[in-house]
Amino acid sequence: MPLTLTRQQSTTSVVGHNAQHQALGLVGIGLYTPADAGRLLGIAPAKITRWLRGHEANGKRYEPLWQPQVDLGEEGIFLGFRDLQEVRVASTFIEKGLSPQRVRQAIEVARDVVGDARPLSTARFRSDGRTVFLQVVEEDGQTKLIDLFRKQFAFRDILERSLTNLDYDGAGIPSVWWPLGRSKSVKIDPTRSFGQPIEAETSVPVDALVLAVEAEGSPEAAARAWDVPIRSVKRALTFRREMDLRRAA
Repeated sequence: MPLTLTRQQSTTSVVGHNAQHQALGLVGIGLYTPADAGRLLGIAPAKITRWLRGHEANGKRYEPLWQPQVDLGEEGIFLGFRDLQEVRVASTFIEKGLSPQRVRQAIEVARDVVGDARPLSTARFRSDGRTVFLQVVEEDGQTKLIDLFRKQFAFRDILERSLTNLDYDGAGIPSVWWPLGRSKSVKIDPTRSFGQPIEAETSVPVDALVLAVEAEGSPEAAARAWDVPIRSVKRALTFRREMDLRRAA
């Protein structure tokens, strides 16, 4: 049965969500569950949880890759916007065959080289990251990373894959992410709507526009209800479909 909501109800839903984030002191940080992050990044939520909580395997304890920005105590694992970007980079390296332990080593070195607690997503790591990984190789005597990065373009390709569609602030810190590319006009900005996806032209949360379509019965009616161009509603629907496909995968 389709969900039926009035415009006021759909607006209240989004406002309530934002008010909750404000009460938690998350303005400018964002708040994402592993399921939210997994849908946005196309990564299994269980994997994200394992990286950020740590885990045991074969009688050995593996510590978290890093401490998340958000700590809500016993509420579980949550990520901030910067954590999303760190996961993107870490996931790409792990997909290339590096162990999480090797990535952890790189993060520890990169914190000193880059001067940031979450270095992988910074603009400086984008240029200095190869040096970081070579330092990791020198410390543990392994050659796998040297083989992986033997050709200069290989490392650049790995980083470009993981750091696409990001805007940086003046300090080289990620400030805005365009998950499907700038042409799709949906962005994630931790300073806007508490880090939830928004339609860039109107700044209306994607969730609000999608709920309006369900409530009003069509994209055209939703556009009239929100007084936004129909293209904005269609962009929100396209984004939601893409995220649903990632979740299904």
